[in-house]
Amino acid sequence: MSSDDSHFVGWIGEDKNCVGNMEWKQFTPKKWTEDDVELKIECCGICASDNHTASSGWGPAKYPICVGHEIVGKATRVGKNVKHVQVGQRVGIGAQSGSCLTCNSCKSGFENYCEKGMIGTYNGVYPDGQGQSQGGYATYGRYHNRFVIPIPDELESKYAAPLLCGGVTVYSPLVDNNAGKEGVKRVGISGVGGLGHMGILFAKALGAEKITAVSHTHSKEELARQLGATDFLATADGDKAWESHVRSLDLLVVTNNNSDMDIKKYLSIVRRGGSVIFVGAPEKPLEPTPVFNLLFTGVKLGGSAIGSPDRISDMLKLAAKQKIHPMVECRPMKDLNQASKDMDAGKPRFRYVMFNEE
Repeated sequence: MSSDDSHFVGWIGEDKNCVGNMEWKQFTPKKWTEDDVELKIECCGICASDNHTASSGWGPAKYPICVGHEIVGKATRVGKNVKHVQVGQRVGIGAQSGSCLTCNSCKSGFENYCEKGMIGTYNGVYPDGQGQSQGGYATYGRYHNRFVIPIPDELESKYAAPLLCGGVTVYSPLVDNNAGKEGVKRVGISGVGGLGHMGILFAKALGAEKITAVSHTHSKEELARQLGATDFLATADGDKAWESHVRSLDLLVVTNNNSDMDIKKYLSIVRRGGSVIFVGAPEKPLEPTPVFNLLFTGVKLGGSAIGSPDRISDMLKLAAKQKIHPMVECRPMKDLNQASKDMDAGKPRFRYVMFNEE
C-alpha cells in the first residue's frame, strides 16, 4: 500500500500551457473501492495523446491533471472483489480505466466503445463521487480492476508499456478486419512512427504476406523493411507513386493525421470491398469525406479507438510469444518535462518510456 491513502505524487499540469512545464506534487486519486487495484508505478510510456490532452488540444482538460496512460507497475493493494490480480503481480493500464460495464458494448467485450462513454485513465470522471481519473506520470496509481491487465513474464516492462495504448491502437483494427487471414493478406500501414512501426510488427505477426509502408519520403524505407514491410510508398513521389499502388491492398491502417492529407488517394490503393481505417486523432479537421470516391470504389472508410481489456491481454500474449519489441528509449521520470517537449518536436524513435528511479 502507498504511504498516503488519499494523496499520490506525480507530474501535474495546471493549465493548457503545462506541456514541458508540469510540477511534481501531490494529487488526489479516485476514492478506493473494493473493485480497485492500486499499483506502484515502475514506468509509463509517453503517448502523443498525453500532450494533446494536457494542452487542451482536443478540448478543455480537467485541471489539475496528471497524464500518462501506458502504465506498468506492481500491485500493492487489491480489492476484495478482484479475482485476477494478486498483490505483487506486475500489471498494466492502458488509455481506459472505466466504463459502465452494463451496456451492449461492454457486455460484448468492447468496453472501449461503451455506449455511455468510456472513462479515460486521465481527464475522466468516475461515477458515484469517486473523483477524477489521473494518470501514470506518478509513483502510484489506482484503477478499476477490469482495466488492470496482467503482463506476461516474458515481456519486459519497457516493451509492454507502449503496447498498452499505442500497440493496441494498431493491433485492434488489424484483428477486427481479419489482417493475415484469407482475403486480407495485403496490408498497408500509413505513417512509420510511434504507432506505425508497431503496426508493421503486428501485421507481420498476424500473417500478412504483403505489407506496404506509406510514408512522406524514402527516409524511413530501410527501417520499415527491417521491421517487416515488403513494399513502400513515398507520398512525396507524387501521383506516379499512388498510381503504381492502385487497388493493391486489402486493408490500410492510417496512423498519420495531417490536415492536408488527400483521403481520395488513400482510398485509391485499396481494393473494392477493402477498408481504410483511421486511428490517428487530429486536432484540426481533415478534408471533407470524399463520398463519391466511396460510392464508386466500394471501399469502406472507418475508424478504431484503442482496445478492450481482453484485446490488450491477447495482444500482450502475442507480443510475448513472438518477441515483438517496439522501438523505445528509456528515460528517468524526473526528465518528464524535457521528454514531453522532445515528443512534440518529433525526436523519439519511436517511443519514450519514463521510469521511476526507485
